[in-house]
Amino acid sequence: MIKNTKVNATILIIGNEILSGRTQDTNTSTIALWLNSIGVKVNEVRVIADIEDTIIDTVNLLRKTSDYVFTTGGIGPTHDDITALSISKAFKLEYEIHKEAFKILEAYYKVGEFNEGRQKMVWMPRNANLILNPTSGAPGFNVENVFCLPGVPSILKSMLGGLQNRIVGGKPILSHTISLRTVESEIAKSLAEVQDNNKDLEIGSYPFFQAGKLGVSIVIRSEDQFKINKCIKEILNFIDEKKIEVVVR
Repeated sequence: MIKNTKVNATILIIGNEILSGRTQDTNTSTIALWLNSIGVKVNEVRVIADIEDTIIDTVNLLRKTSDYVFTTGGIGPTHDDITALSISKAFKLEYEIHKEAFKILEAYYKVGEFNEGRQKMVWMPRNANLILNPTSGAPGFNVENVFCLPGVPSILKSMLGGLQNRIVGGKPILSHTISLRTVESEIAKSLAEVQDNNKDLEIGSYPFFQAGKLGVSIVIRSEDQFKINKCIKEILNFIDEKKIEVVVR
């Protein structure tokens, strides 16, 4: 069990379709928001191709430097779905039919539909723990601290709830957003001073364009609501002094 309250994770997006731009990644946001809610901070996100050696090397690096690694993509029925095989090799485990996964999919499909291509989805590292899939049947799996999820966003999202009891997090990471009708240069110095006064929380500024006008969203993140409230007060003080319009307080 992870005892340190500062628990971290890396998200590893696997797929040529992401790198080519054909598919837009939304899984990073889904996983990161869920992890933050259970006290796990995402330290890094990587996107890599469907290349066996690349997957093996990257997983072996990240599983040693992160408390948790979440992979997405590459566990489907097609020829380029090689994540499960690569994870087997990374952990030096036999790649074999997972008997429980086989039973799940055999029951899920109608007679004659559980063909050779679909049976590829039950090949996993030996003794892998299943991550149940309430949407389309085919389970994901984890080996030690590496959790392998599908790339289809709606299916991935439906599977996260089943991991709640397997992830040991710290305190939930709270956030508050203040959106302003201004530009970053106008608040940069004042915001830096607030950050200096509140070194143990995270303050980010993010420009946006809405209704034909520029704006900046200030996002404050911390495990401690009291510290967030203190920071909000300091930010609103300089906003009032500068007479900046607040869009969302």
